[in-house]
Amino acid sequence: MKKVMIVFGTRPEAIKMAPLCHKFKEEEGIKTVICVTAQHREMLDQVLNIFNIVPDIDLNIMKKGQDLFDVTSSILTKMRDVLINESPDLVLVHGDTTTTFATSLACFYMGIKVGHVEAGLRTNDIKAPFPEEYNRQTTGILSDYHFAPTALSKSNLIDEGKNKENILVTGNTVIDSLHLVLNKINSDKSKHMAISERINKLLQFQWEDTRFVLITGHRRENFGQSFLDICEAIKELAIKNKDTHFVYPVHLNPNVQEPVNKILYGLKNVWLIKPLEYEEFIFLLQYSYLVLTDSGGIQEEAPSLGKPVLVMRDVTERPEAVDAGTVKLVGASKNNIVKNIDLLLTNEEMYSKMALSHNPYGDGKACDKIVHFVKGELDGC
Repeated sequence: MKKVMIVFGTRPEAIKMAPLCHKFKEEEGIKTVICVTAQHREMLDQVLNIFNIVPDIDLNIMKKGQDLFDVTSSILTKMRDVLINESPDLVLVHGDTTTTFATSLACFYMGIKVGHVEAGLRTNDIKAPFPEEYNRQTTGILSDYHFAPTALSKSNLIDEGKNKENILVTGNTVIDSLHLVLNKINSDKSKHMAISERINKLLQFQWEDTRFVLITGHRRENFGQSFLDICEAIKELAIKNKDTHFVYPVHLNPNVQEPVNKILYGLKNVWLIKPLEYEEFIFLLQYSYLVLTDSGGIQEEAPSLGKPVLVMRDVTERPEAVDAGTVKLVGASKNNIVKNIDLLLTNEEMYSKMALSHNPYGDGKACDKIVHFVKGELDGC
């Protein structure tokens, strides 16, 4: 029996790999081993619980105060032992994390094939975002199979010399997860009510029928002056638009917490809340008016729900959404953020144009396509 190992370590990876874990576990003739590094611990565990996933192997590498040197070396050495013990035929990794890079490198050293889910995203500047762009480019070099979310991602890989026979355009697995979670919530009245009640405790306004901007921000490259500018922009918008609320689940990193609380705390229509579990976040996203973010995956999720996205970065590895009109880059410039949010709050035509644009990230069938491809490759081994 062929063995596939699925490896991930962070919350975003877990969200995007969860439906794939279930699809492979359902397949007869393939033994599926799920290995987590726990590069994120608490946030990872929340997602595992939501999707009812119990890892077969948990490396539990997270330590207080660790840096990229610690994370990379720990994963690399621990994965050596895992790969020796399990001897998988194929290892699947996701995206652009240090877990992905270090696992791919370990597989390369061991001569084990790698399949890269969400392959081919590029900014072509290895320092933006840091270290994610380096991680995904290097993983692309080390991978045998590339599961690209879009035709542009495939084109990027072909331009880099990857064998087009080993590239499959799948859509993004995050859309599979999005549909899975929303269907689960909306078909279960008690779950729907429980999540609403949890959000009610965090937001003391009628969020279900009041316009609000949903904000996420935590990128390393925005730490420092850029985050101060972002917070000042939100402050100006909140003061100017008193009938609009600004909901910000604040990342736990002190580089985020400090400027956010210093500048935004106490504003009556700004809600600084704890980081949300995935179900709560997606549930709240359904009701938002628009999204302001420097994150990656939400650039794919929000358009699926008809929510315009303003991205606080100068470049994005997801230009398809920009080209489609669902996403707009605004950088970390205070003036640019204020101008563009004001425009979407006041110009219905512009808002509708972004909200109704086609989402380029697939139909929620990415996992089916990946499993079918992998089965064919393993059968041919």
